[in-house]
Amino acid sequence: MDSDGRYEQQVVWTVVGTGVGPLLLAATREGLVNVVFHATDAVRDKALERLRSRLGGEPVEAPDSPLLAEAIRQVEMYFAGERHDFDLPLDWSLISGFNRQVFRELASGVPYGAVVGYGDLAGRVRQPSAAQAVGVAMGSNPLPVVVPCHRVVESDGGIGGFGGGLETKRKLLALEGVLPEPLF
Repeated sequence: MDSDGRYEQQVVWTVVGTGVGPLLLAATREGLVNVVFHATDAVRDKALERLRSRLGGEPVEAPDSPLLAEAIRQVEMYFAGERHDFDLPLDWSLISGFNRQVFRELASGVPYGAVVGYGDLAGRVRQPSAAQAVGVAMGSNPLPVVVPCHRVVESDGGIGGFGGGLETKRKLLALEGVLPEPLF
């Protein structure tokens, strides 16, 4: 327990290069807990501070950690086009309530190469009038790519928003064959 009475979790992290730029991967003993796009030094430091404040303890850079090894391997295979599904233990401790329900449905019910509308996803969790709440949830996804919020789009065919930026969302959807590859 830390000085504030919170239980500390060991958090290990690393940054891996991908087709959409550097991703920060962080894990606890429970599983992968955070994926952060565009993990430049400033973004990385901010993400690590959030993890420190939410989970306690000092995150430790550990690219060779057994807690991260499989996540790194699967992320690299996904971006190489060799893996369509992630089979990783996930630590859901940064997500609760409605958002956790939505993310669990998204992770298990929207496969590689498919998309779902915000309203459709709301209906899948038995909250058919909660399309906007689903959109807000997508913006707070602590596990993007692995919990594929890039696969959630507008019902009118629009791409919708994305915390990693629209160009990143387009690249992920093109990787999965949903959108054509950019011409240049």
